[in-house]
Amino acid sequence: MESISRSIPWDKWIDDCRLMIDNQPMIRRDEDMEKVRKIRVLAAKPGLDGHDRGIKVVATALMGAGMEVVYTGLRQTPLQIVESAIQEDVDVIALSVLSGAHDYLFPKIMELLKEKGADDVLVLGGGIIPDEDIPSLKEIGIAEIFGPGTTTDQIIGFIRGNVKGRRSGAL
Repeated sequence: MESISRSIPWDKWIDDCRLMIDNQPMIRRDEDMEKVRKIRVLAAKPGLDGHDRGIKVVATALMGAGMEVVYTGLRQTPLQIVESAIQEDVDVIALSVLSGAHDYLFPKIMELLKEKGADDVLVLGGGIIPDEDIPSLKEIGIAEIFGPGTTTDQIIGFIRGNVKGRRSGAL
């Protein structure tokens, strides 16, 4: 068996080298890294709901998919969530409510985002939300509602498919 080797300058090889994940190039050059950043997600549990296993599973999956995730913890007010989202410069807010208070909390969060000029953030809802409440939540700007049985791959795919056009530079 014959071996053929070609000499390629190291810097040329690095410039040409690309890893592909979901058909998105992962740029290797330092100057390109300044233009591209990971998708940033704020995972939040608004209201008095004390059950956080689901949002932690989702947050872990998002991190495993290469996103940066900030988890706010339990019992956050709408104002705390919006201020955290602005401070952390997130692309996505993922809300989880199991208590039934989504009809108050989600609209309040959307109202505060608009007031503070941060209404370009993609907002997702999850938890136990009756089907009849979903249309009104989408009307106020909640991009999608993920209920029981949703896979983490569906959430990851939705985020990747919807963040790109909203905020430049996120990958």
